Amino acid sequence: MTDITELGVAAIRDGVAGGTFSAIEVAEAFNANVAAAQDALNAFIVATPEKALAAAKTTDARRAAGEPLGPMAGVPIGMKDLFATAGVQTTAASHILEGFVPQYESTVSQKLWDAGAGMLGKLNLDQFAMGSSNETSHFGNVISPWKRPGSNAQLAPGGSSGGSSAAIAARLAPAATGTDTGGSIRQPAAFTGISGIKPTYGRCSRWGVVAFASSLDQAGAMARDVTDCAIMLEAMAGFDPKDSTSLDLPVPAWTAGLSANMKGKTVGIPKEYRVDGMPPEIDAIWEQGIAWLKDAGANVVEVSLPHTRYALPTYYIIAPAEASSNLARYDGVRYGLRDLPDGANLQDMYAATRAAGFGAEVKRRIMIGTYVLSAGFYDAYYTQAQKVRTLISQDFAKAFEQVDVLLTPTAPSAAFALGENVDDPLAMYLNDVFTVPASLAGLPAMSVPAGLDAQGLPLGLQIIGRPLDEQGVLNAGLAIERRAGFTAKPEKWW
Repeated sequence: MTDITELGVAAIRDGVAGGTFSAIEVAEAFNANVAAAQDALNAFIVATPEKALAAAKTTDARRAAGEPLGPMAGVPIGMKDLFATAGVQTTAASHILEGFVPQYESTVSQKLWDAGAGMLGKLNLDQFAMGSSNETSHFGNVISPWKRPGSNAQLAPGGSSGGSSAAIAARLAPAATGTDTGGSIRQPAAFTGISGIKPTYGRCSRWGVVAFASSLDQAGAMARDVTDCAIMLEAMAGFDPKDSTSLDLPVPAWTAGLSANMKGKTVGIPKEYRVDGMPPEIDAIWEQGIAWLKDAGANVVEVSLPHTRYALPTYYIIAPAEASSNLARYDGVRYGLRDLPDGANLQDMYAATRAAGFGAEVKRRIMIGTYVLSAGFYDAYYTQAQKVRTLISQDFAKAFEQVDVLLTPTAPSAAFALGENVDDPLAMYLNDVFTVPASLAGLPAMSVPAGLDAQGLPLGLQIIGRPLDEQGVLNAGLAIERRAGFTAKPEKWW
């Protein structure tokens, strides 16, 4: 029999339902992989083998009794440690929340448990989801399972959902939740050779998800292929009255609607995404993606998104501004870390707690955000950024009058080595140059693996769709996936 941990969501679910293997066998196999890789990859902050086994026992009992099984029944997953999980530590990878154990469950995680999924553990991430390389976590760097041939250099798994991407690529989990504020599902998916989708803003509830930038944060699915992402996203999505930004719309049957036939569809290629200095390999894989979609029957045209060049600076005004507001709640009073020096007053406690609890990148973004919201600078920066955000959204709306989806690279390079950009915030922020515009506009977008660079590292292609057209994004992704035939996986060294 094929190693169970080589199977994805659909294969595991169907195998359990058909009696090929039990859910307990699946949970035990993945629990073993999680334990074996923890020291080397540091993908999990907390492992919960007992949770995976408990869900598996429930699934096996339901099957034995002839009861209907959920769409994720028998599938153990990783949960990004940004989602509140009842009775299990939730930290956002920050010292300030270390030891915090919620008494409630996030809406997204509860939907997944209701669908039959089990939890392998809480996945590591960039602290408060702020980062592009998974180097800002209080609990240490996540190490990508990928290596350059002949090199022992540790590579970045992408960020902030780097624990999720590393766990899936290393076969520690068949799927995982991610969150995407400016590319934090798509960029790590591209770096590790997996698929990841950020749905339309509001498709998945933000209730119980530790907030970074509330107008941008969106939960999504990460898995090894498009079909598995569709299955998981269906289970995660849906209206939640506890989230004021949740969309009160039915969840489409995305999995049933999957089709790799692009006949009658028009794909747009944004000319502004051909940035100066783009590596030839990125341009080549983009051209290959265009050829694949033409082969699938699509018509391909060039489109213009003229305000693209302003997307990154706009994002790095709006996101830190919202972060400075959201993170004000971590003050040492109500929950989490409290640093109370002898003889300190309340103001001293606030300062000491936040100085000790927040990492350097979090502090940097809080300070930027506080600055752009301050008197005298609010109109000059924040108000202007919101106006530019509207222009960026209008660019997309105009483009979608003539095309169904857009195709771009996901990231401007393959995975880089840990430490390579850690002292250069601008270089790190440029990793999001292709993913940020769709986030600012709240559009569904997905990364699918398309090939390897000259060093044998994965490269991804990004599909961006109209608002609420996750089906179009998934279908274009499937068309690329079928033609790319990407089967590469990291050679096991851990």
